[in-house]
Amino acid sequence: MFPAVSGAVASLIPLDRLRWITFGHLEADECGAMNLFLEAAPNAQVAHTAIGCMVSIDDLADRPPVPMAPDASIDLGGRRIRSIDTPHVPHGWDAHVLFEETTGTLFCGDLLSQVGDGPALTGDDLVAAAIQTEDMFGASCFTPQSAPTIRRLAALEPTALAIMHGSSYSGEASDALLALADDFDHRLAHAN
Repeated sequence: MFPAVSGAVASLIPLDRLRWITFGHLEADECGAMNLFLEAAPNAQVAHTAIGCMVSIDDLADRPPVPMAPDASIDLGGRRIRSIDTPHVPHGWDAHVLFEETTGTLFCGDLLSQVGDGPALTGDDLVAAAIQTEDMFGASCFTPQSAPTIRRLAALEPTALAIMHGSSYSGEASDALLALADDFDHRLAHAN
């Protein structure tokens, strides 16, 4: 997908001007083109959680990545991206989400994934679709820290949820996250 994604990025900024590359966790659909972007953007660096850098990205990236401390921010010139460690939420111990502090957009990665061909952005309930998708794939980790981690994200009071798989959401984003946290609590309490 590098040609399509890099073309979309290039419609916003020349690829050789990219400075930062980051993603929610290590999976091919999240970062499979990492080195292609590094090649196209000679001044760019990958920024990720310290765990992600230590266990995988140090070995996989063509240039050394920048390990981000929990709650570290990157100034993008008018926008600030904060890295929020979310180990195992939804999966992978290297998981993190990104919070763009200026607009209040929470980049959720695989959190709240949905299947189907929905609109790019919706104000409709997406939690039911995310729960159905979890029932289908069983991709999330459920630990005693899962729901509290999601509640911590809700406390940021995001204005939008940018979701990797499915429609992104503009509406009562904190309420959607709290409903998802309740579902995670329920799943953990009823795990066999």
